[in-house]
Amino acid sequence: MSQIVQFIQSRTKLPLTGIQHTIELLNQDCTIPFISRYRKEKTGNLDEVQLGAIVTYKSQFEELEKRKTTILKAITEQDVLTPELEQKIKNAQDITSLEDLYLPYKKKRKTKAETARNNGLEPLAKIIMSQRANDLQFITSKYITNDVLSEEEALQGARYIIAEWINERTDIRNNIRYQLERHAVISTKVIKTKVDDEKAQKFRDYFEWNESLNRCPSHRLLAILRAENEGYIRVKIAIDDHRAMTKIEDRIIRSQNDCTDQLEIAIADAYKRLLLPSLSNEALQLAKEKADEAAINVFAKNLQQLLLGAPLGEKNILAIDPGYRSGCKVVCLNAQGGLEYNETIYPHAPQNDLKGAIKKISSLVDAYKIEAIAIGNGTASRETEQLIRRIQFKNDIQVFVVSEAGASIYSASKIARDEFPNYDVTVRGAVSIGRRLADPLAELVKIDAKSIGVGQYQHDVDQTKLKKRLDTVVENCVNKVGVNINTASQSLLSYVSGIGPKLAENIVSYRTAQGGFNSRQEIKKVPRLGGKAFEQGAGFLRIKNAKNPLDDSAVHPESYAIVSQIAKEQHTTVAELIGNKTILQKINLQQYITDTVGLPTLTDIVSELEKPGLDPRAQAKVFTFNQSIKTINDLREGQLLPGIVNNITNFGCFVDVGIKESGLIHVSNLSDTFVKDVSEHVSLHQQIIVKVLDVDIPRKRIQLKLHA
Repeated sequence: MSQIVQFIQSRTKLPLTGIQHTIELLNQDCTIPFISRYRKEKTGNLDEVQLGAIVTYKSQFEELEKRKTTILKAITEQDVLTPELEQKIKNAQDITSLEDLYLPYKKKRKTKAETARNNGLEPLAKIIMSQRANDLQFITSKYITNDVLSEEEALQGARYIIAEWINERTDIRNNIRYQLERHAVISTKVIKTKVDDEKAQKFRDYFEWNESLNRCPSHRLLAILRAENEGYIRVKIAIDDHRAMTKIEDRIIRSQNDCTDQLEIAIADAYKRLLLPSLSNEALQLAKEKADEAAINVFAKNLQQLLLGAPLGEKNILAIDPGYRSGCKVVCLNAQGGLEYNETIYPHAPQNDLKGAIKKISSLVDAYKIEAIAIGNGTASRETEQLIRRIQFKNDIQVFVVSEAGASIYSASKIARDEFPNYDVTVRGAVSIGRRLADPLAELVKIDAKSIGVGQYQHDVDQTKLKKRLDTVVENCVNKVGVNINTASQSLLSYVSGIGPKLAENIVSYRTAQGGFNSRQEIKKVPRLGGKAFEQGAGFLRIKNAKNPLDDSAVHPESYAIVSQIAKEQHTTVAELIGNKTILQKINLQQYITDTVGLPTLTDIVSELEKPGLDPRAQAKVFTFNQSIKTINDLREGQLLPGIVNNITNFGCFVDVGIKESGLIHVSNLSDTFVKDVSEHVSLHQQIIVKVLDVDIPRKRIQLKLHA
């Protein structure tokens, strides 16, 4: 078993063969969506999450090995590398233990211990450490020089060297780590000059705070660290100092003589000056990493639910970006999301042109054969919705309120400018609202995921890890749904397995020049799109009304021959086989198993043939808020209200009940039983009924309970 496979298996507990084959596929530049969908035989049917864990630990192992090489080279150059040390370094299983091994050999800035060594005091330090000297005063007197002017100065220098030795001992560092892991307390104190600062008040709960570090929930730790970063509080990590120093003394002091007092002083110095500051910072950093991971997990789950939100589909949509003084921007979109018309109406104060607005909306609905209306949920949303619902349309028009989160980011972006160079940001924003209703995934991929507003403390977590994780979520969602290569935007295409931004640009350019793709095989004609990119992406790219009906399915081109063979042996055509459950359910898949194609792939093929190109997302449903609730002042305890979950955190979920302020269902109000994971009880954009528990108008806070 190779080291990397062993390393990953010890952390994931996944089957060894699955890990081994996944690593081989990753080294062949295969993507997670491709591996999970089309290489199930190789991996043992591992899903995206399990494959993602393998990718993460593969990267960790490679970074660890790279660091080992650097450290071994550095120690070798110092000519102090022993076979025993080399073996310890090679066997290190994590970066912390590796850095501990390197610590004594690490180039340091000028330290007190280094100065003492330069003054010739290391032999004295060794004598004290040996604990055999009975006349330490006489021995110390021999070390008085022009640089060391007194016995106390000599002893102090020796203690600095001893303190450094103690700091570099792995067993002692690990013992302090253990105590910090089990018993560390995080405490805060407000900076007195900031206590009355208005901006500091949102952190006032943490002006004087303390709790066990290992019990501090992720959202609270991130809030505390944000308050510290913004200069409102000081944070301290502490353990029982006496206990910690006693543990060190038990490991160092072996006799009682003249050396004992010096060792006790050196131990206290090592602990307070070197060990505790360094290891308490390390403990806080580890806690921060765990909090980051928890927050990133919440964000990733929310983003996935948002991206896989129910699409309305290809409909003619009238979208409205509501407003008061600046008016409501209205756009008409065709079934492919193309902008047909835009105008501004002024139904609200101060203009109050209600009649003109109703007349204009009615005429646009008729002229552009509108099938649905999308209204942004920002300023003046409720009033605009009420206006639209008053209009008597000739046909049944569905009305939806759509989240505007991030729309302003999109409308000012380069993507939007390139797409609509002759329109201002208000038109682009309204277009984005309408397109979100038609297909949330296709539109939201154009926006930086952090700007969508479905996380907690997303700006406080490790930004590199956050981006990597969110990009993975977007990639998995895009490939789960599949992409129409003839209509997809460049942004959407760039997330298709094996494609990326440059090939996406080339696809759009080819599509524009040739008038679209007629078959999957034609995709190979795109400049710079080679065999590997085609292998990775073809199964996720759909072509509507193609000559080969499999081109509009998730069946990979590499399996077309199998489908043709099945059709031939069933005495039918591929086109007639598709959707024919009677034939498909009778097929004996065992007879089609080969060395490269197993039962998982064959099962997937049959499932796809039953419902080719089926969108895994639900259909969009109309939702109406309580029309009598317009502001927070209309809320009363005990009311039951319809609402939409618009954010999920570790401490509960936020619900839009149709007013400016979202209400919070605390985790304790989600269920009568213990809630381990909020997302097991609610999902993003879920339509629910809530009970109002408390309304704090001055602080604009609403407490809700999930109504069964």
